[in-house]
Amino acid sequence: MPIEIPTDLTPEIVPLSWLIGEWEGSGRLGAGDEDSEHFVQHVSFTHNGLPYLQYRAESWLTDDEGTKLRPLTVETGFWALDRKQREEDSGPGLIPGDIVPVLKSADEVEALRNSDGGFDISVSIAHPGGISELYYGQIKGPQIQLSTDMVMRGSHSKEYTAATRIFGLVEGNLLWRWDVATGKGSTAGGGLEAHASAILAKVG
Repeated sequence: MPIEIPTDLTPEIVPLSWLIGEWEGSGRLGAGDEDSEHFVQHVSFTHNGLPYLQYRAESWLTDDEGTKLRPLTVETGFWALDRKQREEDSGPGLIPGDIVPVLKSADEVEALRNSDGGFDISVSIAHPGGISELYYGQIKGPQIQLSTDMVMRGSHSKEYTAATRIFGLVEGNLLWRWDVATGKGSTAGGGLEAHASAILAKVG
């Protein structure tokens, strides 16, 4: 399935452009064993002219037939190429940047390719319960690998120390897997365990 690139994109989010849109599908909690619980998810990636994608994922627990039983969670965040911020960039806060994009051409974006032929990216995701993740990783074509550099927890948050996520575009579907370290179970002390996985179809 060919990837269509919108014509109005800020140049530096072109490598992320295949994510843009609405995605829906189902998955399994844990390792996806026979007794693993089912969930459905709606994910959106949007852009507003600035050099990042806005991310929102809403999930519901379901029965085996896919009937929604109750909400699971909502996460929101931002996805961007990982590069040094310049004076022309907006922020922090409401400090405006230049009207034109800092990276104005495909050639300037291409200069950011890493030694593996992909692009370094950063992803920040906020969760209910006072937890925020900062991921670093790589996007290489329709494949993404992320690992947490930092997990920020509030004083009353549940234990959560690290995570990895992988995403891939396979036959037009978005497949993802999320592994986390929560300090529970046989890997207490920092080991990652399978947390969830899903297959999502493009709906918009």
